[in-house]
Amino acid sequence: MTRTSRTLNIPKLLLTSIIVWLLCRPASAQKQFNVFEPAWWPYNTVHTYLEQQVYREFEDRRSDLKKALSSPSAMLAYRDSCKKRYLEILGELPARTPLNPQIVGAIPRTGYKIEKVIYESLPGHHVTANIYVPQGKGPFPGVMLFCGHSLNGKEDVSYQKTAILFAAHGFIVLVADPISQGERYQLTDANGHPLISLGTVEHTLFNAGATLLGTGAVAYELWDNIRGLDYLASRKDVDTTRIGCLGTSGGGTQTTYFVGFDDRIKVSAPCSYVATRERNLNLPLIGASDGCQHIPGEGEKKLEIDDFLIMAAPKPLLVLAARFDFVDEVGVEIASHELQQVYARLGHPDRYKLFVYDDGHSIAKPKREAAVTWFRKWLCNDSTPVKEGNIEVLPDTALFCTSTGQVNTAFPHEQTLKDIDLELADHYKPNRDAFINRPDSRDIIQHLLHLDNNRLKHNIDVQWTDSTTSGPDRTASRPVVFKKAIVRKKDEIPLPCLVAYPSGPAKNVLIWTAIQGKAKIASDSLAVIREALRQGTVVVLADLRATGETTDAVTNDSKFYYNREYRNSMTALHVGPGLVGQQVADMITLLDFIDKPNGLGLSGIPVKIRASGGDAVVALHTLALDKRISEVHLYHTIRSYYDLLKDPIQKDQYRYVIPGVMKHYDLPDLVKLAGPDKVFYR
Repeated sequence: MTRTSRTLNIPKLLLTSIIVWLLCRPASAQKQFNVFEPAWWPYNTVHTYLEQQVYREFEDRRSDLKKALSSPSAMLAYRDSCKKRYLEILGELPARTPLNPQIVGAIPRTGYKIEKVIYESLPGHHVTANIYVPQGKGPFPGVMLFCGHSLNGKEDVSYQKTAILFAAHGFIVLVADPISQGERYQLTDANGHPLISLGTVEHTLFNAGATLLGTGAVAYELWDNIRGLDYLASRKDVDTTRIGCLGTSGGGTQTTYFVGFDDRIKVSAPCSYVATRERNLNLPLIGASDGCQHIPGEGEKKLEIDDFLIMAAPKPLLVLAARFDFVDEVGVEIASHELQQVYARLGHPDRYKLFVYDDGHSIAKPKREAAVTWFRKWLCNDSTPVKEGNIEVLPDTALFCTSTGQVNTAFPHEQTLKDIDLELADHYKPNRDAFINRPDSRDIIQHLLHLDNNRLKHNIDVQWTDSTTSGPDRTASRPVVFKKAIVRKKDEIPLPCLVAYPSGPAKNVLIWTAIQGKAKIASDSLAVIREALRQGTVVVLADLRATGETTDAVTNDSKFYYNREYRNSMTALHVGPGLVGQQVADMITLLDFIDKPNGLGLSGIPVKIRASGGDAVVALHTLALDKRISEVHLYHTIRSYYDLLKDPIQKDQYRYVIPGVMKHYDLPDLVKLAGPDKVFYR
């Protein structure tokens, strides 16, 4: 792909967005309640806002890297800083426990054998792996081959061929099933059939719950790989001074997160993954990607994808890429250029190489040959080019380590990720029990939501546009008059509002929000609104960001990841506060709108909130932080984060996610803090 071809992405993205918006726009009956001008394209507002944040964070990062490239010592300091920031967002890893490895079978092959191994990365949590052992005495140099997102994990043909090629050239290779692949699906029926057909979706759903606990799918896979390396290094036929790792796609992700973390790895070759996060998040074919490919706060910590590889510099690094991959080739060029500069500044330009082949998303034969050649150069002091001949692979079932094909059915008491997460949640229960008695409880909430006081105190700006009326309903003939307003706060997303006034004095205010938006409320709930007006209530229907008029147009998120707002949720977590924190800031802006003279000027009268779904969790957090709210009425929402852990297959989980929240409190604890007499679940 040439540099000039970058612009081809723009009209394609715009065309896709326009088509989706046309299909998803509100029905004509609701359009009268829209506040933004149609030319605004408000459906893209949240994504645009988040992309601006991403750009600013990585612009700072580019400046830091430029300074680091000024000298070897500055570069080493930058490298070490990257690892420090990585550890800060990774979360606490488990303690090492006995692996209890079992070699449950062996398959003799010409020039090598395949051992079937099962070990426990955590107590009762089994990992299934194949070990490709070359003929000879050893000890052999070792390879950790990480599987990408194939349904059959280690049995995938390309991974078999890669392992066999390495074994044929004197390497002992460990290939393990990642979580939610091969023999390690975490959610299965009694017969071992996966409840979710795609492993990427399964571990993305688990990632949501794990994020609540301050960990995530990246940490799950990293820990499995650490323990896999522990097992490999424990074998007498392995030379522990000569171990490398590689993988493609999701395996390339694992390689990238692993090589700078574990000093036992001496050489690496990530394939079909390394590009730039900044571009990925804005490209329709990549976007936020799977839950195992992000750690919340990466952008806030100014960590780009290649920073995780810089952490390992100057260890020999081969980046494998494809010209026609959906992994952004321009992003590959940008990342590669940075890596070249880093290795040159550290005095080892020969230890970095980019290999690009004219194919797609795979570790095809030329890439396998390049990888084995690279590993032999640095681990065996032999630069002879490796050529792959005919390789015979085995059927999936021949490589199974369990008798049933799934650890869930092979081990009656298998500890799944669900069990592990619930156990971790129970571990933090004493912290949650003590939360309401802590003098800094509200400070903890603000910290988790990234709500600093300076941001909250910005003045509001209100633009009144025009008015609209509802049609008559069955209960009355008089229409309801709504005034339209756009409420702004510095550096935040404008909020569209509809305001209806009672005929007499205002006795209280009702803020009403829902994911479907204010237009849906105004169309479907006229009788309720009319009754509130009759009782002297000022009704404010508002769209928090990512709801109503600013709902994301990329609706295929809900089909693939079970979440309607996946790309915006993940991008928001990437830049720092997540959607919940940003929407709480929106709710506080609405309170300022009610309170301030340049808004409604209704300071001092009771304010109630009616909210549903994810907005209900936002309302509950706002109640705990802001004394201007008298009560909240919550509909069709979760009552506990613990419930998400008990049932991982729930839609729109990411609407509720606050990283690490369950270390400190759950929603019932928030109710206690805010006052149970102020919270009404419907």
